[in-house]
Amino acid sequence: MINDPTQIADANDRIHIAMPELVSIPISFFQATFEYKEPNITLWLDRATVVQSLFTALKPWHIDVDNVEIITTGKPSEQGIKFKLPAKQIAFFFSATLCRFSNDNSDWESAEETITILDAAFSTLARSAKIEAAKIETVIGLHMQPKVLPFMKILERFIPSQLAALDGDVRTIASIVKWDKRKVIIDGSGQLANGVFLRFEREFDGTTAYQQIAEQLRADEEALFAMLDVKEDRS
Repeated sequence: MINDPTQIADANDRIHIAMPELVSIPISFFQATFEYKEPNITLWLDRATVVQSLFTALKPWHIDVDNVEIITTGKPSEQGIKFKLPAKQIAFFFSATLCRFSNDNSDWESAEETITILDAAFSTLARSAKIEAAKIETVIGLHMQPKVLPFMKILERFIPSQLAALDGDVRTIASIVKWDKRKVIIDGSGQLANGVFLRFEREFDGTTAYQQIAEQLRADEEALFAMLDVKEDRS
Protein backbone atom coordinates (compact mmCIF):
# COMPACT_ATOMS: atom_id res chain seq x y z
CA MET A 1 0.00 0.00 0.00
CA ILE A 2 1.32 3.44 -0.99
CA ASN A 3 0.88 6.18 1.63
CA ASP A 4 3.54 8.70 0.57
CA PRO A 5 1.84 11.49 -1.51
CA THR A 6 4.92 11.69 -3.74
CA GLN A 7 4.74 7.97 -4.48
CA ILE A 8 1.01 8.26 -5.19
CA ALA A 9 1.65 11.10 -7.63
CA ASP A 10 4.40 9.10 -9.35
CA ALA A 11 2.09 6.08 -9.63
CA ASN A 12 -0.67 8.25 -11.12
CA ASP A 13 1.79 9.68 -13.64
CA ARG A 14 2.82 6.18 -14.71
CA ILE A 15 -0.83 5.18 -15.14
CA HIS A 16 -1.48 8.32 -17.20
CA ILE A 17 1.56 7.70 -19.40
CA ALA A 18 0.45 4.11 -20.03
CA MET A 19 -3.00 5.13 -21.23
CA PRO A 20 -3.63 5.72 -24.95
CA GLU A 21 -3.95 9.34 -26.04
CA LEU A 22 -7.61 10.33 -26.45
CA VAL A 23 -8.43 11.74 -29.89
CA SER A 24 -11.49 13.29 -31.48
CA ILE A 25 -12.29 12.51 -35.13
CA PRO A 26 -13.97 15.61 -36.62
CA ILE A 27 -13.39 14.56 -40.24
CA SER A 28 -13.74 11.08 -41.69
CA PHE A 29 -14.72 9.31 -44.90
CA PHE A 30 -15.43 5.83 -46.23
CA GLN A 31 -15.24 4.75 -49.85
CA ALA A 32 -15.87 1.47 -51.67
CA THR A 33 -15.08 1.07 -55.37
CA PHE A 34 -16.50 -1.91 -57.27
CA GLU A 35 -14.57 -2.82 -60.41
CA TYR A 36 -16.71 -4.80 -62.89
CA LYS A 37 -15.64 -8.18 -64.23
CA GLU A 38 -16.47 -6.87 -67.70
CA PRO A 39 -17.17 -3.25 -68.78
CA ASN A 40 -20.77 -2.50 -69.77
CA ILE A 41 -20.38 -0.10 -72.71
CA THR A 42 -24.15 0.40 -73.01
CA LEU A 43 -24.01 2.42 -69.78
CA TRP A 44 -22.49 5.27 -71.81
CA LEU A 45 -25.60 5.69 -73.92
CA ASP A 46 -28.61 3.56 -72.93
CA ARG A 47 -28.85 4.04 -69.16
CA ALA A 48 -32.33 5.50 -68.59
CA THR A 49 -33.68 2.25 -67.11
CA VAL A 50 -30.69 1.90 -64.80
CA VAL A 51 -30.99 5.51 -63.61
CA GLN A 52 -34.70 5.12 -62.91
CA SER A 53 -34.14 1.86 -61.03
CA LEU A 54 -31.45 3.44 -58.84
CA PHE A 55 -33.57 6.52 -58.19
CA THR A 56 -36.43 4.28 -57.02
CA ALA A 57 -34.12 2.17 -54.85
CA LEU A 58 -32.76 5.28 -53.11
CA LYS A 59 -36.14 6.96 -52.51
CA PRO A 60 -36.36 5.73 -48.88
CA TRP A 61 -33.45 8.10 -48.17
CA HIS A 62 -35.24 11.09 -49.72
CA ILE A 63 -33.34 11.45 -52.96
CA ASP A 64 -34.48 14.29 -55.22
CA VAL A 65 -34.13 14.85 -58.97
CA ASP A 66 -31.68 17.65 -58.20
CA ASN A 67 -29.49 15.06 -56.44
CA VAL A 68 -28.77 13.23 -59.72
CA GLU A 69 -25.77 14.54 -61.67
CA ILE A 70 -24.43 13.59 -65.10
CA ILE A 71 -20.60 13.52 -65.06
CA THR A 72 -19.17 14.34 -68.50
CA THR A 73 -15.59 15.31 -67.62
CA GLY A 74 -12.51 13.14 -67.32
CA LYS A 75 -11.61 9.91 -69.09
CA PRO A 76 -14.45 7.75 -70.50
CA SER A 77 -14.13 5.43 -67.48
CA GLU A 78 -14.68 8.46 -65.19
CA GLN A 79 -17.87 9.63 -66.91
CA GLY A 80 -21.26 8.45 -65.70
CA ILE A 81 -24.06 9.27 -63.25
CA LYS A 82 -23.76 10.34 -59.62
CA PHE A 83 -26.58 10.05 -57.05
CA LYS A 84 -26.31 12.09 -53.85
CA LEU A 85 -28.08 11.68 -50.51
CA PRO A 86 -27.23 15.03 -48.85
CA ALA A 87 -28.84 14.22 -45.49
CA LYS A 88 -26.61 11.14 -45.18
CA GLN A 89 -23.54 12.70 -46.87
CA ILE A 90 -23.53 9.72 -49.22
CA ALA A 91 -22.87 9.56 -52.96
CA PHE A 92 -23.08 6.67 -55.43
CA PHE A 93 -21.47 6.94 -58.87
CA PHE A 94 -21.46 4.46 -61.74
CA SER A 95 -19.67 4.36 -65.08
CA ALA A 96 -19.13 1.73 -67.76
CA THR A 97 -16.25 0.12 -65.84
CA LEU A 98 -16.86 0.70 -62.13
CA CYS A 99 -19.10 2.15 -59.46
CA ARG A 100 -18.13 4.00 -56.30
CA PHE A 101 -19.93 4.48 -52.98
CA SER A 102 -18.69 7.25 -50.66
CA ASN A 103 -19.77 8.43 -47.23
CA ASP A 104 -18.40 11.56 -45.53
CA ASN A 105 -18.33 11.83 -41.73
CA SER A 106 -18.95 8.11 -41.46
CA ASP A 107 -18.73 6.27 -38.14
CA TRP A 108 -19.22 2.75 -36.81
CA GLU A 109 -22.47 3.68 -35.06
CA SER A 110 -24.13 4.22 -38.47
CA ALA A 111 -22.40 1.27 -40.18
CA GLU A 112 -25.56 -0.84 -40.37
CA GLU A 113 -27.50 1.87 -42.20
CA THR A 114 -24.50 2.57 -44.45
CA ILE A 115 -24.38 -1.11 -45.43
CA THR A 116 -28.14 -1.07 -46.15
CA ILE A 117 -27.79 1.91 -48.51
CA LEU A 118 -24.70 0.44 -50.17
CA ASP A 119 -26.48 -2.85 -50.75
CA ALA A 120 -29.56 -1.11 -52.16
CA ALA A 121 -27.42 0.88 -54.62
CA PHE A 122 -25.07 -1.84 -55.81
CA SER A 123 -27.61 -4.67 -55.97
CA THR A 124 -29.92 -2.46 -58.04
CA LEU A 125 -27.11 -1.53 -60.42
CA ALA A 126 -25.96 -5.14 -60.71
CA ARG A 127 -29.46 -6.33 -61.51
CA SER A 128 -30.49 -3.57 -63.93
CA ALA A 129 -27.12 -3.24 -65.71
CA LYS A 130 -26.26 -6.94 -65.56
CA ILE A 131 -22.80 -6.41 -64.07
CA GLU A 132 -20.73 -8.36 -61.54
CA ALA A 133 -17.98 -7.06 -59.25
CA ALA A 134 -14.50 -8.50 -59.78
CA LYS A 135 -13.11 -6.76 -56.68
CA ILE A 136 -14.06 -4.20 -54.05
CA GLU A 137 -11.45 -1.61 -53.06
CA THR A 138 -12.20 0.05 -49.73
CA VAL A 139 -10.75 3.17 -48.11
CA ILE A 140 -11.23 4.71 -44.66
CA GLY A 141 -9.73 8.12 -43.92
CA LEU A 142 -9.61 9.72 -40.46
CA HIS A 143 -8.40 13.17 -39.40
CA MET A 144 -7.75 12.83 -35.67
CA GLN A 145 -7.05 15.55 -33.11
CA PRO A 146 -5.22 14.60 -29.88
CA LYS A 147 -6.76 15.91 -26.67
CA VAL A 148 -3.42 16.62 -24.92
CA LEU A 149 -0.32 15.63 -26.87
CA PRO A 150 1.20 17.52 -29.82
CA PHE A 151 0.56 15.47 -32.96
CA MET A 152 4.30 14.92 -33.47
CA LYS A 153 4.44 12.95 -30.21
CA ILE A 154 2.25 10.39 -31.95
CA LEU A 155 4.13 10.48 -35.25
CA GLU A 156 7.71 10.67 -33.96
CA ARG A 157 7.92 6.92 -33.30
CA PHE A 158 7.76 6.39 -37.09
CA ILE A 159 10.85 8.52 -37.80
CA PRO A 160 13.71 6.24 -38.93
CA SER A 161 16.64 6.52 -36.56
CA GLN A 162 18.95 7.59 -39.41
CA LEU A 163 16.72 10.61 -40.13
CA ALA A 164 16.12 11.40 -36.47
CA ALA A 165 19.91 11.72 -36.06
CA LEU A 166 20.06 14.61 -38.54
CA ASP A 167 20.26 18.20 -37.26
CA GLY A 168 17.09 20.08 -36.33
CA ASP A 169 13.67 19.28 -34.98
CA VAL A 170 11.39 17.21 -37.23
CA ARG A 171 8.23 19.20 -37.99
CA THR A 172 6.16 16.38 -39.49
CA ILE A 173 6.52 12.96 -41.10
CA ALA A 174 4.52 10.75 -43.46
CA SER A 175 4.65 6.96 -43.56
CA ILE A 176 3.26 4.97 -46.50
CA VAL A 177 3.30 1.18 -46.47
CA LYS A 178 1.79 -0.95 -49.24
CA TRP A 179 1.14 -4.68 -49.39
CA ASP A 180 -0.38 -6.74 -52.20
CA LYS A 181 -3.99 -5.86 -51.33
CA ARG A 182 -3.54 -3.36 -48.52
CA LYS A 183 -2.13 0.12 -47.92
CA VAL A 184 -1.66 2.37 -44.87
CA ILE A 185 -0.82 6.09 -44.79
CA ILE A 186 0.03 7.95 -41.57
CA ASP A 187 0.67 11.69 -41.84
CA GLY A 188 0.07 15.04 -40.27
CA SER A 189 -3.42 16.33 -41.06
CA GLY A 190 -3.66 18.99 -43.75
CA GLN A 191 -7.14 19.96 -42.53
CA LEU A 192 -6.80 20.07 -38.73
CA ALA A 193 -4.42 22.05 -36.54
CA ASN A 194 -2.41 19.61 -34.43
CA GLY A 195 -4.01 16.71 -36.28
CA VAL A 196 -2.99 13.24 -37.42
CA PHE A 197 -4.23 11.76 -40.70
CA LEU A 198 -4.75 8.02 -40.97
CA ARG A 199 -5.83 6.37 -44.21
CA PHE A 200 -6.07 2.62 -44.65
CA GLU A 201 -7.10 0.68 -47.73
CA ARG A 202 -7.93 -2.97 -48.32
CA GLU A 203 -9.02 -4.90 -51.40
CA PHE A 204 -11.64 -7.66 -51.23
CA ASP A 205 -12.96 -10.21 -53.69
CA GLY A 206 -16.10 -9.00 -55.47
CA THR A 207 -18.30 -11.61 -53.76
CA THR A 208 -17.23 -10.75 -50.18
CA ALA A 209 -20.18 -10.08 -47.86
CA TYR A 210 -20.52 -6.48 -46.66
CA GLN A 211 -20.62 -7.56 -43.01
CA GLN A 212 -17.33 -9.41 -43.46
CA ILE A 213 -15.80 -6.31 -45.04
CA ALA A 214 -17.01 -4.16 -42.14
CA GLU A 215 -15.60 -6.57 -39.55
CA GLN A 216 -12.20 -6.65 -41.26
CA LEU A 217 -12.03 -2.85 -41.57
CA ARG A 218 -13.01 -2.45 -37.93
CA ALA A 219 -10.23 -4.88 -36.95
CA ASP A 220 -7.78 -2.93 -39.14
CA GLU A 221 -8.75 0.32 -37.43
CA GLU A 222 -8.39 -1.15 -33.95
CA ALA A 223 -4.94 -2.55 -34.78
CA LEU A 224 -3.78 0.79 -36.19
CA PHE A 225 -5.12 2.72 -33.20
CA ALA A 226 -3.23 0.34 -30.91
CA MET A 227 -0.06 0.89 -32.95
CA LEU A 228 -0.51 4.68 -32.74
CA ASP A 229 -1.41 4.33 -29.04
CA VAL A 230 -4.59 6.39 -29.44
CA LYS A 231 -8.24 5.88 -28.51
CA GLU A 232 -11.29 7.73 -29.78
CA ASP A 233 -12.92 9.97 -27.18
CA ARG A 234 -16.64 9.17 -27.35
CA SER A 235 -17.66 11.41 -24.45
